[in-house]
Amino acid sequence: MPITKTAVLSQDAPAPSPLMSQAVVYNGMVYCSGSLGIDPKTNKFAEGDAADRTTQALKNLDNILRSAGSDLSKAVKVNIFLSSMEHYAKVNEAYARIFTHEVKPCRTCVPVPELPLNAEVEIELVAHL
Repeated sequence: MPITKTAVLSQDAPAPSPLMSQAVVYNGMVYCSGSLGIDPKTNKFAEGDAADRTTQALKNLDNILRSAGSDLSKAVKVNIFLSSMEHYAKVNEAYARIFTHEVKPCRTCVPVPELPLNAEVEIELVAHL
């Protein structure tokens, strides 16, 4: 029997562009697209600094994962993209408050020249069901 992939759509996270899914479930894993720190209620960036927008991006991802039957505690790999390494400490501050589980996900954090909508941080991740 072939394994199928299923798109995930959460109303509690910003709507995806028509070019992508918020996430895809495949073979017991949930692959999430990149998330910005946008509040889905206002469609604007969360007020505050990079820590606040990191928290919002992770809340968005958690809502998407919950729609798929998972959550952030089941994250196995996190990729963080920063518009500047100046945001690294603030991102880590928020990240540490959220990822308190004993086994932390694998993580990559890299600076990039520019992010969509001039965001400071974009986060994508993979979790298991």
